[in-house]
Amino acid sequence: MLDESPPHPSRRAVLGGLLGAAGALALSGCGSLGSTPRVREWNLFGGGDGARLLQIHDQYVAEHPDVHFEAHTLAWGPPFYTKLAMSAAGGRAPEVATLHLSRLKGFSPSTMLDPIPVDLLNEAGIREEDFLPATWSRCVVEGKLYAVPLDQHPFVLYYNTEICKKAGLLGPDGKIKPVKGVDAFVEMIRAAKETTGKYGASIETTNPWRMWWTLYGQLEGKFFNEDGTELIIDDAKALEALELMAKLAADGLVPRSANYPALVAQFTSGDVGLSFNGEWEVTTYQTAKMPFSMAPFPVVYDVPAYAGDAHTFVMPHQANRSNADTKATIEYIAWMLKHSADWAAGGHIPSYQPVANSEDYLKLKPQAEYRSVAPDVLFDPDAWFSGSGAQLQNEAGAAFSGVFSGQATPKAALAQFKAATQTLLDTPSPV
Repeated sequence: MLDESPPHPSRRAVLGGLLGAAGALALSGCGSLGSTPRVREWNLFGGGDGARLLQIHDQYVAEHPDVHFEAHTLAWGPPFYTKLAMSAAGGRAPEVATLHLSRLKGFSPSTMLDPIPVDLLNEAGIREEDFLPATWSRCVVEGKLYAVPLDQHPFVLYYNTEICKKAGLLGPDGKIKPVKGVDAFVEMIRAAKETTGKYGASIETTNPWRMWWTLYGQLEGKFFNEDGTELIIDDAKALEALELMAKLAADGLVPRSANYPALVAQFTSGDVGLSFNGEWEVTTYQTAKMPFSMAPFPVVYDVPAYAGDAHTFVMPHQANRSNADTKATIEYIAWMLKHSADWAAGGHIPSYQPVANSEDYLKLKPQAEYRSVAPDVLFDPDAWFSGSGAQLQNEAGAAFSGVFSGQATPKAALAQFKAATQTLLDTPSPV
């Protein structure tokens, strides 16, 4: 997400740090902690994600009456990460918190986080081999485990089944026909436009970072050198992606200007037959009772790559972490992973492979239709200013939105983005 304030309040609703229903339930009847282990959890899930998490937490509390549990939801994005960093810097952080995996290395884990005790994790039945190797390795910094992945949330394709059937885009199985290559991709969108009479696809043109990062990743473009000290963007590949984005707008296949709420509304209203977005809007469209399904975003260029991220559990730094609280915290993380099919109903792909391969998850439709992309999720570049809700995405929005609106050429937009990124790279990390 790209602004200081979240672009889609219905999903990122701020619950103001108030105690969630599960936390309130856990507190009732607790006069003092005494010897009762305490697990305080901070998360950034508003809207449908937040409501789903409250239901899951209610079940956790019902099954763990011996744990004093509190769940707090804070404002998504920079406000959440600022408060988390301040609490960790003071050593008075909650026992466990949500962290986007793309933000881990830029969060100064060796000072702001406590390592995850792998022995306790193993005792709780969670092991390294239960996760995709590429995802697990990103959770390890300087040989220590600092995060446990809960899910992955990739850039995907939503499609209106009625519109796409009329457009001839569905196969005999009722699913959208896979397309590969630039020409087939453009023709797919054009067929949808000819059917709707308006646009073919909706996209967040005011901040198209995920679209560009997906296309650039499929071209196997590099961003930083190996130690992250030098910007090495491949201009030819970056421009190729931007020129395709400009063509989609110039040909009237996508709107020239659409913010996040507009992206969602255009698909819901049937103004478009396709939508390119993160997978978390599945509940929105199911609630609207519209005919839709989901699929991996097409492989437009050379290799499968899909902009995305992962929610993880971390243990923010505490000055005096209790052994009993730590054990209960690890058991909470393990419990959440083992129950993550409930969480996956909101669209996210489970990171815990026993659940990702379970019948409970595989029967979810359309949530399981794009699970194949999990090994190819493309995380943001590693930097203190990168990751979900961070400044790099803001700078991409400021530069690349002009490519869609027609106010900037791809070459000028890329120059603006590179200059802004270099300025950030030259600025010391604040944490």
